[in-house]
Amino acid sequence: MKMIQKAAPVFVTGAAILWGILVIFIKNLSVAGLSSMEIVSLRAYGAAFILMIGLLLYNKKLLKIRLKDAWCFVGTGVVSIVFFSYCYFKNVTVSSVAVSSILMYTSPIWVTLFARVVFREKISKQKLVALVMAFAGCVLVSGITGGVGRVSAEGLLLGLGSGIGYGLYSIFGRIALEKGYHPMTVSTYTFLFACVGVLPFVKPAEIWTKMNAAPGLWGWALCMVLFSTCMSFTLYTIGLKYMEAGRAAVLATLEPIVTTLVGVVVYKEMLSLVMILGIVMVLGASILISKEN
Repeated sequence: MKMIQKAAPVFVTGAAILWGILVIFIKNLSVAGLSSMEIVSLRAYGAAFILMIGLLLYNKKLLKIRLKDAWCFVGTGVVSIVFFSYCYFKNVTVSSVAVSSILMYTSPIWVTLFARVVFREKISKQKLVALVMAFAGCVLVSGITGGVGRVSAEGLLLGLGSGIGYGLYSIFGRIALEKGYHPMTVSTYTFLFACVGVLPFVKPAEIWTKMNAAPGLWGWALCMVLFSTCMSFTLYTIGLKYMEAGRAAVLATLEPIVTTLVGVVVYKEMLSLVMILGIVMVLGASILISKEN
């Protein structure tokens, strides 16, 4: 148990890396004409199916949940996954990508505040410094310092909604874990409920048609579901079980750093000195939060 507890930051870091490479799969699926919410639905349905099969093979008793606890999974699946996705992708259409990204990266701030209220987690000086460093680093990496123009009220609300929604997985997930549910159970029911939540935004028949229009798309979708959904969320939830929600959220800010590096290595995007400084700040915050007692 102590060994797993000490390895919790490693699990969260692994999740952040797997989320960071998500851009590769999204780009390949987007080329085929799939919308953002259609890709979200692919993640939800694919992850729900694979995680369900995994639980049946591993321990089918873990599929049992109490009806009175269903709200926890409505929280992780609908309030977090679906609400966050809708707010973020909608905001990209009304604001710049930089604004949308940086408002989403307010997530660790909300997690820290909510965790203080719900779990009575202390906001230490070390955590506060790491939080500021991580947020500042994300600002620099996102490119917002280059100027983004005015932000509309709608863009601001959608951006904050995405940040809050993104962070609520850590809160609802931690509540479910404290009720005694296995991390795989939490991940499975998260995506089962997300399947229901995403239905109003997509037409399954259209997704099927688009996925069969070009060779290789199902392979990209499978990789996205396996690595950047099933494995990533399970790893993060395991880490969340053994470390504070606020610490986990700060550590997860490694995701945009990995995404940026993927852009440089895979897509030959430019990396400025400001972005490098941002990467160093996020890495510093991650090291700082990992060493907090």
